[in-house]
Amino acid sequence: MFKKDPLQIIAFQTYGTPNHVYLRGRAIEDESIDLEQKGKFKLLLNAWKRFETDEIKNTELIIRLGNDTCFYTKTDNKGYFLLDEKVDDISNYANEAGWVQLEFSYREKHLTRTIQLDNRFPGEMLIPSNKASFGIISDIDDTILHTGLSSILKWRVLINTFLISAGKRIPLEGAPEFYNLLHQGKTGHDANPIFYVSHSPWNLYRYLEFFLKQNSFPKGPILLRSFKDIFKKNSGDSPQKQIEIVNILKTYPKLKFILIGDSGEHDPDIYKEIAEAYPKRILAIYLHSVNHKKKMLHVSRLFKDYKRTPVLLVDSSYLAIEHAKENGFIRG
Repeated sequence: MFKKDPLQIIAFQTYGTPNHVYLRGRAIEDESIDLEQKGKFKLLLNAWKRFETDEIKNTELIIRLGNDTCFYTKTDNKGYFLLDEKVDDISNYANEAGWVQLEFSYREKHLTRTIQLDNRFPGEMLIPSNKASFGIISDIDDTILHTGLSSILKWRVLINTFLISAGKRIPLEGAPEFYNLLHQGKTGHDANPIFYVSHSPWNLYRYLEFFLKQNSFPKGPILLRSFKDIFKKNSGDSPQKQIEIVNILKTYPKLKFILIGDSGEHDPDIYKEIAEAYPKRILAIYLHSVNHKKKMLHVSRLFKDYKRTPVLLVDSSYLAIEHAKENGFIRG
């Protein structure tokens, strides 16, 4: 008889307000994936484990905030859960950087088979600091992490994601410095919130979380999408990334934002549409140039004579840093 894997709850880093709790995550069996694994075969095995998940379906969870506040939610048939509730002021639970610590656990006793002895899993939600001057919404793929999304047949995406460990991935030059400067803002201690929004599936959440931490990017909510939606053709509805960005803007109506992406996929079109819908909310758009003549030509035409929001196409983060200094976003 095969030994069953222990259970786990992966609580995604999310965002909220003092009166709005918004939590996401997934309950699955723990496959013990080593994010620093070496060797092509073992890396492929890790990749298989990420996508061949054993979900804990339709199961009740308890979410604890402090010693006396509990929330309850239930996983769906893929093991995902979402808690979206209005609450009394919880700002006292946030630390200096705005992070609220939470604890997740399984409610059903029979599911505590071989999970952690105390059945407790940590999670965090960000409430942006009152000191924040603006927020930053950034893509991940080919913006801070080279994936090769613009390559023909996407073969480079597969190699980079499945055959290179998260610990070995290298960020685009200057990106960690740029993001930390934006996070610190003009005063050096603004605590400007950063939201990482990607078309990657939730299966890669821990992979991307590890990469960001390993390369000293500022901590921020990571917003991905369901794996089943990756292969869906656009039915005319807004892309999931655009929906996520609009939700962030609606959650923080008094906060202005800087948008960062790349020129390889849909970021230019999405960002322009958002800037036009929220003309007073978008301070600047930074787009990392990609080595794809047709896509770069499209971006050049898209923003030709565009004056509403500053748009900068950059080959390196250092050009963006200079622009941010000149516009007073970061320290000069």
